[in-house]
Amino acid sequence: MNLFTIDQNKCKQDGICAAECPAGLISFDKGSYPAMREGAEEFCINCGHCVAVCPHGAFSLKTMKPEDCSPVQKNLIPGAESIEHFLVTRRSIRKYKDKPVEKTILSKLIEIASNAPSGHNTQPVNWLVIENTDEVKRLAGLVIDWMRITIKENPAIAVPMHMDRIVAMWEIGKDRICRRAPHVIVAHSEKNQRTAPAACNIALTYLELAAYSMGLGACWAGYFGTAANLYLPMKQALGLPEGHVNFGAMLIGNPQFSFHRVPLRNKPVVTWR
Repeated sequence: MNLFTIDQNKCKQDGICAAECPAGLISFDKGSYPAMREGAEEFCINCGHCVAVCPHGAFSLKTMKPEDCSPVQKNLIPGAESIEHFLVTRRSIRKYKDKPVEKTILSKLIEIASNAPSGHNTQPVNWLVIENTDEVKRLAGLVIDWMRITIKENPAIAVPMHMDRIVAMWEIGKDRICRRAPHVIVAHSEKNQRTAPAACNIALTYLELAAYSMGLGACWAGYFGTAANLYLPMKQALGLPEGHVNFGAMLIGNPQFSFHRVPLRNKPVVTWR
C-alpha cells in the first residue's frame, strides 16, 4: 500500500496538504492531485498533519484515515483570556484527600498527555502508574533510605537538597517525598532515546494541566524521580523495562484545599533581538 491515498471525489486540489507537510514529502502542481515525492516512505514521521489539515477529508495515510480521527470542535476551544486564567491559577498541590482517583480518570489523563509533542513524532513516552497507595508509601520509604545513605556518603549532594530535614520530617510521620498523594505517575523511556527527556517532560506537563482541568491536584515528585535513577533498590522496585530510565514523576490526587488568589511571581527576564 502507498504511503497515502487521495480520494479524488473529495480532493479540491488546493495543495494544503503539501504546504503543511513538515518534511516536504508531498508534491503538488496546480490543477493536479497531490503525489508522493521520492523517499517519502522513508522520511515520513507519521505525524498525521496531512490528514488533519485537509478540510475535505480527502487525504488518508496508510496508518490513519480521516474518519478515524476526532474532529476539531472549535466551540470547545477556550479563548485567550480563559487560557491565561487557567494557566496562572494552576498550583502545585502538596496536600491530598485520603481518597483515590478512579482508574478510568487516571487512564484519561494519560490518554490526553499522550498527545503532547515529541521530536520527529517519535512518541517515546512510556507510563508507569503507581495506583496502589500502599505501594506509593513503600516507594517513598525507599527514597528516604536513599537520602539517609546520601547524607552519610555524599553530603555535597545531601546538603543543598536539604535531605536532613526531609528525613527528620519522615521520622515524625510527615511525608515530604510523595506528600501522601494516593498515586504517582512515572514517565519513562529508553535511556539513549534522544527525544525522550523533552518528550517526557512535556507529556507530564500536559498531564498536570489536564489534572487541574478535572479538579485534581498534581505536583512534580523531584526527590522520587532522582532516587529512581540513582538508587538501585528504587530502580528494582519500579521494575522499568531493560534499558529504560525515569524521566519524571508526578503526584496525583484530590486536593485537600482550594486556592483563591494568584500569588505574585517575578517579572520575566527577557532579551529582545
